[in-house]
Amino acid sequence: MSQSEDLKTAIVPLLKLLCLIVIGLFLANPKFQIIPKATFKLLSKLVFALFLPCLIFTELGKSITLQNFVDWWFIPVNVLVSTCLGCILGMLVVIVCRPPPQLNRFTIIMTGFGNSGNLLLAVVGSVCHSSHHPFGDDCSTRGVAYVSLSQWVSVILVYTFVYHMMEPPMEFYELIDEEEQEGEQEQEERISTNLSKPLLVEAEWPGIEDKETQHSKTPFIARMFKNISGGNNPDLEISEEGSFSGNSPRMMSCLAEPRVVRRIRIVAEQTPIQHILQPPTIASLLAIIIGTVPQLKALFFGFDAPMAFITDSLEIMGGAMVPSVMLILGGMLSEGPNESTVLGIRTTIGIIVARLLVLPLLGFGVVGLCDKMGGFLVEDDAMFRLVILLQYATPSAILLGAIASLRGYAVSEASALLFWQHVLALFSLSLYLIVFFKYL
Repeated sequence: MSQSEDLKTAIVPLLKLLCLIVIGLFLANPKFQIIPKATFKLLSKLVFALFLPCLIFTELGKSITLQNFVDWWFIPVNVLVSTCLGCILGMLVVIVCRPPPQLNRFTIIMTGFGNSGNLLLAVVGSVCHSSHHPFGDDCSTRGVAYVSLSQWVSVILVYTFVYHMMEPPMEFYELIDEEEQEGEQEQEERISTNLSKPLLVEAEWPGIEDKETQHSKTPFIARMFKNISGGNNPDLEISEEGSFSGNSPRMMSCLAEPRVVRRIRIVAEQTPIQHILQPPTIASLLAIIIGTVPQLKALFFGFDAPMAFITDSLEIMGGAMVPSVMLILGGMLSEGPNESTVLGIRTTIGIIVARLLVLPLLGFGVVGLCDKMGGFLVEDDAMFRLVILLQYATPSAILLGAIASLRGYAVSEASALLFWQHVLALFSLSLYLIVFFKYL
């Protein structure tokens, strides 16, 4: 393939996605209001509950086998590797850029966790839609399967580690007196009743407002462990229903437990691990079960499969996933960035540079090392390597904006960062896709 063809193959897929984003920007623009924000929120629910699960089930179930499941082990492991390297870069950003102390954890998380879900599926789908790609006839099937297999790890990390890392800092939280807090709550209630929430909040987690609990917006872990070396705080004991209590039967039954063990157990109970079982992850689980059992796979996949009409119908609906996601992203960007006066320009630039420019270079090093060592990557599979490299090159996960809103921590900063990262990712992804295609 010539140099001009390499350039065209790398740039054209992103131009296609850019066209869809521009259409979404135009439709959601407040000046025109061709499509209201409520419609985009309904579309995001359709993507979350229908289009994405259908795409994952049909493509992953079609391509996965028991042997492939074993051979693809490095795909989910690479999510952990990229996240660890991103968090290390986030720590370096904290050291170099010196953000406000209450935003140190926010800086690390926004640098470490990339968009390994919908955006990655859109990029892979657009690349495979091109006529000159070097990935073979089953490009889309294998690409979607690889991305779907890695989403498990990302979802588990978000609802456990990220959820607690995005907890409001205790020192910053205690600076607000009760009167100010009540005033802010009343103002938030007025805003939520008069205006719809930003599309960013529900772009990848529809219905997030229903997931808020009593401790979502409080420094729960910090309070739990603050008095380990001191006396007990009766306000921090939790009853069976999840509310604070001083003499509940459950508390009495736990008196024999060591104090640290009891606190760890209570924190584990407050972790929203139940949200992992959502439509996309359930679709992945079903696809893995059916795909790895030959008798079940023969029922759903193949030209002569008795249930082929079901998978064909699901495949038609899954085809709407990529354009819908890009339209939603355009609608999200049409709202513009929120003002982020607390984080600072220096830290914002540091996070963007670390996430979009430095981390992909580390991804090259990881893939090169795996190639030399052997046993990590599927041989002669360019799509496998492309998905691994793209996991290092995507901007921060949009789902982090939903977590920030749920925890009441750095919401405007998350909105501003996600806006600028996704705008600038068009250029960084173009650059790295050219390099990736040269490497592959």
